[in-house]
Amino acid sequence: MDFDLPPDDHPTRLRVREWLQANPEPTGADLAEAGYVVPHWPAPWGLDADPIDQLVIDDELRRAGVRRPNNAIGIGWAAPTILLAGTPEQHERYLPKIFSGEEFWSQLFSETEAGSDLANLATRAERDGDEYVINGSKIWSSGAHHSQFGILIARTDPDQPKHKGISYFIMPMDAEGLSMSPIVDMTTAHSFNQVFFDNVRIPVENRVGAEGDGWRLAKVTLSNERVSLSAAGSMWGVGPSAELLMNLIRENGGLADPVLRQRAVDVHIEAELLRLNRFRSLSATLQGKTPGPEASIQKIMADDHGQHVLALAKDLAGADGMLDGSGPVGRVPPEAKGTPTENNFTSDEVPEVDPIWHYGYLFSPALTLGGGTFAVQRNIVAEHVLGLPREPNVERGMSWSEARKLAV
Repeated sequence: MDFDLPPDDHPTRLRVREWLQANPEPTGADLAEAGYVVPHWPAPWGLDADPIDQLVIDDELRRAGVRRPNNAIGIGWAAPTILLAGTPEQHERYLPKIFSGEEFWSQLFSETEAGSDLANLATRAERDGDEYVINGSKIWSSGAHHSQFGILIARTDPDQPKHKGISYFIMPMDAEGLSMSPIVDMTTAHSFNQVFFDNVRIPVENRVGAEGDGWRLAKVTLSNERVSLSAAGSMWGVGPSAELLMNLIRENGGLADPVLRQRAVDVHIEAELLRLNRFRSLSATLQGKTPGPEASIQKIMADDHGQHVLALAKDLAGADGMLDGSGPVGRVPPEAKGTPTENNFTSDEVPEVDPIWHYGYLFSPALTLGGGTFAVQRNIVAEHVLGLPREPNVERGMSWSEARKLAV
């Protein structure tokens, strides 16, 4: 297989360039109407683009400095699930505004008491005539304070086994009885929230799919999430990439230190492996398949890779790396440094350095925890890719100490 992009006279390149000439500053709605937000989707949402065409479209938009709407959870996670299991009415109501970026979405899955076992969720959704009444709380809800809607899973039948009694909902974030508390992390950014539901009522038509089918749909969402979190940016698909770091190294005369040179080589190799494996995930998606265990493989590699990129960037700063605002080639003066907020990073940058490097380094420990911990991902690969048996404590409800004694 040829992994190089097609030449400049490729028909898709010419079509995209012609469209960009006619639409030099396209809005999110313009991009969505042209099919360029999800080109691999079928009409009317996309262009039925094959893998090469999609990569060419991405390349041309990037060259033109055109960005798709910043709505990662809506476009990458909510929309595929709504398309799979939603009604035609839900398609028409939600998908156009997701793709245009008019309505921002968040994810309401994780709970404080559930830990890494999402199926242990306790948030309840009780049927009351034509409505569901929601009670409970969710945590690590990225961007919920900016969202119009959230994708919610809640327990509708507590008498069923834990994976069977869960349903999937669309939650209006302005619903009466919904409140949230901000979570400010060590980077000083307010990205996350804890969301509380106190007798929140939503109509039955906000349920996606059949009652009790929520776990299956949650797995569809999580698989798409893990693909989305594995894009080229070092922080779950956003932020600086290994390619950007390599360019900075070259522009500043290369590396003389043999250890740093070896680390740079390793980071480049990891980036290429991730790029090629993304082609495999993309090909599966374009064939109509939902991402499977390979999404966990991709996320495992991408999380470690992101930490390697940001750690190398910090070490390249030398002693300056200990200072706030440091980057691989210098430090932002305190008076020039902005503060990153939410998932949109500051634009008051000085030419020689981007403060996102320092922010990214502080954020990087979260990479192997968010979106499914490194341990959970490895269990998925072990059981569903390698065919290994489940751990004794999973099968028998044992503690780790009891399982270790059994193993001995």
